[in-house]
Amino acid sequence: MASTDAGREVPLRALGERDLPGCLRLSAAARWNQNEADWRLMLQIGRGWGIALADGTLAASTLVLPYDGFAWISMVLVLPEHRKQGLATRLLRTALSSLEQEGKVPVLDATPAGRAVYLREGFADAWGFKRYRLSAPAEGLRRRHESVRPLQARDWGRLLEIDRAAFGGSREPLLRALAERLPGAALVAERRGAIAGYIFGRDGREAQQLGPLVAEDSAAAKALLESALAGASLPVYADIADHTPTLLAWLEALGFAYQRPFTRMVRGAGAAPGDARRVFLVAGPELG
Repeated sequence: MASTDAGREVPLRALGERDLPGCLRLSAAARWNQNEADWRLMLQIGRGWGIALADGTLAASTLVLPYDGFAWISMVLVLPEHRKQGLATRLLRTALSSLEQEGKVPVLDATPAGRAVYLREGFADAWGFKRYRLSAPAEGLRRRHESVRPLQARDWGRLLEIDRAAFGGSREPLLRALAERLPGAALVAERRGAIAGYIFGRDGREAQQLGPLVAEDSAAAKALLESALAGASLPVYADIADHTPTLLAWLEALGFAYQRPFTRMVRGAGAAPGDARRVFLVAGPELG
């Protein structure tokens, strides 16, 4: 039984540590890339709701990750056998109501199927990106560009300033967690002694995910991505912004294969937070 139990609607509950196995089942059933570390991180920096059935099965979930003036809605998931019963809509509207009370603008990255649902809930398109996957070794990758070096402790102050402008809000806990998750992908590019860009990454259930990547221009972005790829374990996912066709063409030449598109959406009439021109790879649709 899904949305009702003996004629009664199953109540929502706050997600916590005990729900991690069920959360993992939800993302695996959707063939998404999240692992336990991802779910733990999202629950640490945000909060979530779930619908559990009488037998304890977690049938649906959603999360919100609060930032400055806005919040990310993510992991709107329902087990395949319990879909089309209104569970996702209940959870989404709970999240929206919570954010409205807090005065935070809801933002999310939608799949094509989800986009139609979110349009009906008052979201509007902002900009897009596409997921690409590299499954086989790429020929001709440079090991490390001269302008690129590992992230150091002294970089954090300026890096966080740049990231806040590009992303639209502070996400320091997220970035610091990513730096620990995949230290080899935590890199910065320098020009004339100043940070020109940076990249992070993380391990996943199916593949390593590279991103976010924020840079002054496509040349700095390419140097960072090439350096991160040289040390990455395959397969690799990269969620690439649509505004960078030159970088995209280079990745396709390396053997990256197109997977699917996403649309960044904002609820209401406002623009998406941040400066999309500086964002070359997003952290992932669940993180922004």
